[in-house]
Amino acid sequence: MKVFVKNQPFEFENQVNGFQVAKSFDQEHHKNIIAYKKNNQLFDMSTLLNDGDEIEFIYKGDDDKVAFEILNHSTSHLMAEAILKLFPDAKLGFGPAIDEGFYYDVDFNDYQLKEEDLAKIESLMKKLAKENNNFKRQVVSKQEALEIFKNDPYKIELINGINDEITIYTQGSFTDLCHGIHLPNTSYIRNFKLLSIAGAYWRGDIKNKQLTRIYGISFYEQENLNKYLLMLEERKKRDHRKLGKELGLFMISEYGPGFPFWLPNGMILRRELENFWYDYHQKHGYVFCKTPTMLSKELWIISGHWDNYKDNMYTSTIDGKEFAIKPMNCPGGMLIYKNSIHSYKDLPIRLGELGLVHRHEASGALNGLFRVRTFTQDDAHIFIRKDQLIDEISNLLKIFDDIYSVFGLEYHIELSTRPEKKYIGDIEIWNESEKILSEACKKSNKKFIINEGDGAFYGPKLDFKLKDSMNRIWQCGTIQLDMNLPERFDLTYIDEHGEKVRPIMLHRAVLGSIERFIGIITENFAGAFPTWLAPVQVSILTVNNEHHLQYALKVKEELEKENIRVILDDSNEKLGYKLRNSQIKKIPYTIVIGDNERDNQKVTYRVYSQKDEITIPLSEFVNKVKEDITSKKLPKDRK
Repeated sequence: MKVFVKNQPFEFENQVNGFQVAKSFDQEHHKNIIAYKKNNQLFDMSTLLNDGDEIEFIYKGDDDKVAFEILNHSTSHLMAEAILKLFPDAKLGFGPAIDEGFYYDVDFNDYQLKEEDLAKIESLMKKLAKENNNFKRQVVSKQEALEIFKNDPYKIELINGINDEITIYTQGSFTDLCHGIHLPNTSYIRNFKLLSIAGAYWRGDIKNKQLTRIYGISFYEQENLNKYLLMLEERKKRDHRKLGKELGLFMISEYGPGFPFWLPNGMILRRELENFWYDYHQKHGYVFCKTPTMLSKELWIISGHWDNYKDNMYTSTIDGKEFAIKPMNCPGGMLIYKNSIHSYKDLPIRLGELGLVHRHEASGALNGLFRVRTFTQDDAHIFIRKDQLIDEISNLLKIFDDIYSVFGLEYHIELSTRPEKKYIGDIEIWNESEKILSEACKKSNKKFIINEGDGAFYGPKLDFKLKDSMNRIWQCGTIQLDMNLPERFDLTYIDEHGEKVRPIMLHRAVLGSIERFIGIITENFAGAFPTWLAPVQVSILTVNNEHHLQYALKVKEELEKENIRVILDDSNEKLGYKLRNSQIKKIPYTIVIGDNERDNQKVTYRVYSQKDEITIPLSEFVNKVKEDITSKKLPKDRK
């Protein structure tokens, strides 16, 4: 038989598996090969090949996403093996690889797992890994699978929901229900750490039992594990919940779990962000609207939200009729469009709304500003002719570039396609919509990856995944192409022939959620915001109030005339204490007023996190700060 690797043929007398081909292809490094790919599908190295197969090998390496996922998925199985040896009565749920490592959901019955238990599990995992047990894949019948996992109700539930081929993996004495793919053996698992414990409802349903979710991460190289653990320590310092409290941005009360309260400093930050959003969009052809927070059930039935989203909606009865607080702004935007007659000459109509929405999230999922029950979407609904679509989407891609660059955030694009279930509209419309989004990206020279089945229930979308300074990925922006809701709401415009024609609608958000985006940039900047966003932009410190306060008040007055946000620390504390306090508050500029500054009408300033002190005339300093604000310089650029 003949097998091709990178168009290079390899001939064998008998049928071979991946291991055998790897030895012929790369004799020196074949032990670094952990899986192979055929027709964009991954296979274990032990899987047999057929004559004429063309394959690509996956080498171990932390910089390869696929290799990283295979390692972490395999490590989750190793952890499950250790757990069952330490806790024989435990039952296992899911144990997937995730973007940053892996987790396993475990039912420990009545035992409350403690942080110190993680060290015991880790220790046993290291011993088991050294046994060099192979990961063995086996295809079994449903009846066989039910017998193997007869003592685990979670696995039985999963097996009963499988209509395709059922596969199990075994390493040592441990067997798990799993689709794969896995490492050749456990010897590759050397550098890992169990990180944290959390609660997770089985299958994400609040009606189900809450299991214990154990998070961990695994690397091929110890050096990369060490770097990651150091980064986790830095993330703790940047936690937006911690910084939100220290900087007076927001609070969460037990009287409103998931409903943030914005404090004065947070309101300044939020207002600046919203003003930036309004100003930018006004310059790019958008008009603005405000839709009601609560609308009748009939509207949500028309939109499809009632059938697809009602479990996440808050409802109430008014005058004997059922109403729902909006979880999305779209239906209200469509009613505004429908309020007027539109000509083809009017399109595109770009209707923007900073709309407050409410969604019922499980209490265990709430997390500061990242996961809340009420948030403001920076929505826009664009009503457009079909011939305008690609150009409009290309324009939107530039808007995303412009806005994200202001915050120094990089991103990649994912094209999310039709969900397998719970979608509305004809498949032909979905296919056409997906093709249009793809063509628009190509026209703008934007690379994208396909995210199968993750589209909204009414249409495919482009999702914008941001990367912050801690290398975390955040889902923020989206462009959703919708040919279905205009049909449901009977939206029309008059074409050049005087005929009624159905518009196409683009749903789009750039920041995604004002609340969540503020949480993201708080951590991204570690609370040291760009000057234009900083709640306090300048702090003035006096060396001695008796001699310097009068001039300090003049400096404050001059800054306030230019709408620069400034505070004066005229306390009797020592200068060193005042300086430290200004640094703790992460104020962009700190001015020190002493004899030299007073006598020469100058200021001595220090940029946050910098040690250099610079003395310049007051007018020059005012212009510097104003230019900093106007240009929206990033912290690293304002030295």
